[in-house]
Amino acid sequence: MSSNLRSVTVTRYVTPLREGGSMPAIAEADDEFLYVIKFRGAGQGPRALIAELIGGEIARLLGLPIPELVFATLDEAFGRTEADEEIQDLLKFSVGLNLGLHYLSGAITFDPVVNKVEPLLASKIVWLDCLLTNMDRTCRNTNMLIWHKELWLIDHGASLYFHHSWQNWEEQATKPFFLIKEHVLLPMASELESVDVEFRKLLTSEKIRTIAAMIPDDWLNDENTFKTKQEYRDAYAVFLETRVAHSENFVNEAQNAKQALI
Repeated sequence: MSSNLRSVTVTRYVTPLREGGSMPAIAEADDEFLYVIKFRGAGQGPRALIAELIGGEIARLLGLPIPELVFATLDEAFGRTEADEEIQDLLKFSVGLNLGLHYLSGAITFDPVVNKVEPLLASKIVWLDCLLTNMDRTCRNTNMLIWHKELWLIDHGASLYFHHSWQNWEEQATKPFFLIKEHVLLPMASELESVDVEFRKLLTSEKIRTIAAMIPDDWLNDENTFKTKQEYRDAYAVFLETRVAHSENFVNEAQNAKQALI
């Protein structure tokens, strides 16, 4: 698995996506593709980008459909002509390295009433979100798209919420994910045990550390919990390694929550 994402430079701001709390935007890059850009200057800062990067690349490693992620650089002069002051401020605070997801043109939002998901795929997504402690895949906000008749995962920025304070993070790594009861795909997730066996084999320590190594130095500037940036990467890796090693805790919780729905 490559430890590098492609890098692009943002050349044109197209339109904001105001339904996102952090106000991402569709923008064009110097490779002439459109991307949904997640900005470092938004409310949650670079931590949301770290969660997006780790969550997205783990999803890809596990064979789940996710748009390509790229490092997206914003030049200092970019956005000065933007008329909207709120957007102009966001762009000013986002100069440097941001994160982009390939824009799936024509995609429609996943609708749990209309769009059916096979039990195996549902179980894989539920397992992933338990691992990542991703609270953002509910009926209110599914963070899934249908594109060319296939389901695609987007937006993992709310994952790994332990890193907003780093309190008791080692203990949190072993805990069940109680918010899984709100997951939009939980009713279909009947293959969790077999998925658990498969994914524990795929998510080796080596692969987890390869993904953690992708976190840019630039996104760890405002941190003061650990002494070095490498210690931060190591902590993310240890959290995920511990979580995988204790996956029975979150699998059992998900199964119990599913049972309670019946």
